[in-house]
Amino acid sequence: MNPRAASAPYSKHGEQSGAADDAALLARMSRGDERALGTFYDRWEGAVRAMVMRVVHDPSEADDVVEEVFWQAWRQAGRFEAGRASGGTWLLTIARSRALDRLRSLRRSREDAGLDALLESGSHAEIQETPDPLEATMLAERARVVRESLATLPAEQRSTLEMAYLEGLSQSEIAERTREPLGTVKTRMRLAMIKLHEKLGVLREEPA
Repeated sequence: MNPRAASAPYSKHGEQSGAADDAALLARMSRGDERALGTFYDRWEGAVRAMVMRVVHDPSEADDVVEEVFWQAWRQAGRFEAGRASGGTWLLTIARSRALDRLRSLRRSREDAGLDALLESGSHAEIQETPDPLEATMLAERARVVRESLATLPAEQRSTLEMAYLEGLSQSEIAERTREPLGTVKTRMRLAMIKLHEKLGVLREEPA
């Protein structure tokens, strides 16, 4: 199979009409038409995934980035200007940007892992037995800071994190319970974690 053909959603012969179709789909998406998003996704998912894989080189990471790309396209469809670029060019520009963002974020994975551990310890600190009074006081303070930080988040983001860290639900299970798209759940988790990074920075810097 021709690699270039595999990465394009339609042939060059139909490029002009395809671009018009993309513009029409984006216009419908900007008005909240979810069917248009489904059609747009089916048309461009392969090309977007190929673009992302060239940057991140990891199928599991690529899955997340592809969801991010189409979630952003859905939210920002109203910003698309047909006179400046085709819908495909606009989408692939988003894809490259999100892929590079993910590549940078992977370098900060240790920080994310540390925040995960902090949320876990803060969430469960009050129910653990700690014979050392000083340690008990520190854990209680940590739990208080975590609770207060969670309380500052929007309700949807806070609820998503609580289901993940307090109830131990996977992102797929959260999506099923809330009847939200998996991409929406992932986006809420990501935004919440970004906000908590700054709020919980002091605790992450505490000596071991």
